[in-house]
Amino acid sequence: MATTRSALEQFLAVLLNPGAFADYGPNGLQIEGREEIRRIAFAVSATAHSVAAAAEWQADALIVHHGLFWTFHGARPLVGPFAGRVFPLVRNAINLFAYHLPLDAHPEIGNAAVLGHRIGLGEQAPFGDHQGCPTGVRGKLQVTLPASALRERLAEILEHPVLLATPDATAPVRTVGIITGGANGGWAEAAKAGLDAYISGEMSEHDWHEAQEAGIHMYAGGHNATERFGIQALMERIRRDLDVACRFIPSVNPA
Repeated sequence: MATTRSALEQFLAVLLNPGAFADYGPNGLQIEGREEIRRIAFAVSATAHSVAAAAEWQADALIVHHGLFWTFHGARPLVGPFAGRVFPLVRNAINLFAYHLPLDAHPEIGNAAVLGHRIGLGEQAPFGDHQGCPTGVRGKLQVTLPASALRERLAEILEHPVLLATPDATAPVRTVGIITGGANGGWAEAAKAGLDAYISGEMSEHDWHEAQEAGIHMYAGGHNATERFGIQALMERIRRDLDVACRFIPSVNPA
């Protein structure tokens, strides 16, 4: 089966509502390719590896969480490694779609929501505030766990080592906030909300000390590792609703 670029763009706009977010870069179609779409590749990030794999599979579109254009990069010349990502997409007429905060925050297929379901987090509600929009979820574990046991569960689900900053590894954890990826500072909001624990992808040295001194358990399971879930859930939604061929491209040496 096939769809069109225009239909896919509209489907994603309705599902993810990108206009609601003040993001760090443009969400939606970042590079325009062919109009007819029969194969869609999915990856966490638009890298040389994911672009090459999409081209080898003869994908008509590549949908990612981390796109190519970010406000903090400013204007960039099309040279070097950046050109190595852009030019293969253009040469092969591959559409590039990217959804950053919209895919973090979605209450059903978002990174935080899906990871929360994987660890048994029920009663999920929006959590986090990026310029007026939540970017994660909070909820209650169906079974209370010691802080160390939740770390083990996360490591198994993420297939990635998990850092734990904790005031007491044996203390029970029931309420959890999740904002995946690089939301290091979200532990402060979780502590303010009275949650037992906070899960993200990264942790700085000062987070390590300040979180546990504030009495909250902070987990960091890797930026890429905590953000595979949304793009994979989006792939399954598109496979179901648009009936096109889909393939997930794993990252190389994810962190």
